[in-house]
Amino acid sequence: MRDLGVTDLDALVQLYQHLNAGDAPPAPEAVRAVFAHPGLRHFGLVDGGQLVASCNLAVIPNLTRGGRSYGVIENVVTHADHRDRGHGRAVIRHALEEAWKAGCYKVVLTTSRKDPAVWAFYERCGFDGGDKRAFVIRRRP
Repeated sequence: MRDLGVTDLDALVQLYQHLNAGDAPPAPEAVRAVFAHPGLRHFGLVDGGQLVASCNLAVIPNLTRGGRSYGVIENVVTHADHRDRGHGRAVIRHALEEAWKAGCYKVVLTTSRKDPAVWAFYERCGFDGGDKRAFVIRRRP
């Protein structure tokens, strides 16, 4: 498990095709901005020289809860050929460890997947979908 950087972009964009097939790659200036953001980290698991799983963690400064930050995990993905081997769980576990080290009092993870197996996976990772409700609004084109 390691932090990913700009040099991992090609592998990460390829891996993201297993998350959102057909997404256009980001513009170079967007890549630089994302990887330069001090509160955002990308983690990756490499197997046999190939990036097979990843997620990112944003640590958000906060003025409630005694000023403790909170974390947001997003873009959890495992290459389709490498699923059911614990790779996704490993990147999430690593992100959670890093969030706790950063002093986060909670970590939020949302998914747009409707598959109960995906929800069960996140529950096995320790997330509880029962006590909060997430609301999302997307910018219209």
